[in-house]
Amino acid sequence: MTVSKNINNPIGQGGGQRKKLSRAERQNNGPHRNLDRQGAADQKAELVRKMREKADAAEDAAQPDDDAPQS
Repeated sequence: MTVSKNINNPIGQGGGQRKKLSRAERQNNGPHRNLDRQGAADQKAELVRKMREKADAAEDAAQPDDDAPQS
């Protein structure tokens, strides 16, 4: 084996080639981020649904019954 000038990079100890990254992946915007965004959107939708249910329940409790006879 021949020795390179750099001890950390001996010739023949291949590191291979780097994967060609798309522009979006270079900007940290790859497919894994899309999944993260979808998960975050799902969590937000669930939170909004729960908050609306609580608001509706509180609103219903605050309103008097319209069916009750009034004198």
